[in-house]
Amino acid sequence: MGTGPVLLCDTGWVSHLEKMMAIDSFRGFFSRLSSRFTVVRHDKAGCGLSDRVGIDLSFEAQVSVLRAVADAVGSKAVNLFGASQGAHVAVALAARYPDRVSGLVLYGACARGADLAPPEVRESLISLVRAHWGLGSAALSSVFMPDASPRDAGDFVELQRTASTANVASELLAEYYRTDVAAELASVVAPTLVLHREGDRATRFALGRELASRISNARFVPLKGSTHLFWKGDWQPIAEAIIDFLGTSSGGDATLTAREMQVAALVAEGLTNQEIAQRLFIAPRTSETHLENIRQKLGFRSRAQIAIWYTSRQSLRS
Repeated sequence: MGTGPVLLCDTGWVSHLEKMMAIDSFRGFFSRLSSRFTVVRHDKAGCGLSDRVGIDLSFEAQVSVLRAVADAVGSKAVNLFGASQGAHVAVALAARYPDRVSGLVLYGACARGADLAPPEVRESLISLVRAHWGLGSAALSSVFMPDASPRDAGDFVELQRTASTANVASELLAEYYRTDVAAELASVVAPTLVLHREGDRATRFALGRELASRISNARFVPLKGSTHLFWKGDWQPIAEAIIDFLGTSSGGDATLTAREMQVAALVAEGLTNQEIAQRLFIAPRTSETHLENIRQKLGFRSRAQIAIWYTSRQSLRS
């Protein structure tokens, strides 16, 4: 999707390229990213539209697939976005092939899958998914989306069951729990952004902070919310943080004038056009002109988007 620098995405556990795009928030998230990047998504082997028979679900195979997708794109270096289990795969690619990765964004991630839950809980979840995909999916969805409405939870359970079989889902989950990329984190040299929601029950907040601390060139940005899925809840700040970070690290960020940055800061404070004009001692019409210029340069449609962009930018640089 889109045009611009390549952003290769591993969205996590199981996926379905077509059916996930039918979800409004998922489509909105990647549509926003595609306004600045060539977004490339793929289904892991065993999931979605990919072959489901006679496939290798190991972590090493997942890394090989991600590298093959990067090769197929034809770009010398790509940006990577990895969420949850996909973050492990993205870390491995960035650590092993540093010349192939220009920027790295990790969301809802940890260094060691074994840290996600005690052994007995991990085994129970794997067994439940394998024995009864419907119940297993429902159990995990309550962890991924603790505040979801019954309809959203039901839709997500159905999506997961469509995305893979019980055997594939349980084996991928077991592989996630077995994976440990802690030793590879020190080898990541690409500029890295680590995003984590404070109330994430699937991957505790402290695990995300620890992950970031082990990467020498990483910025850690905490986010409000409890939903583990990046495309659920308040997803707009996540998309804007990714755009700002990768745009800044690659030199492709939109350039605002000093006055426009002042206006953006006041929008983030919640001031009206009249209040901005009074604060900066300019005419209200001039304030409106600056605001329109900001919208045009950043590709935004609303004041809320400007506020989110400015707040995310300040968090990244603090």
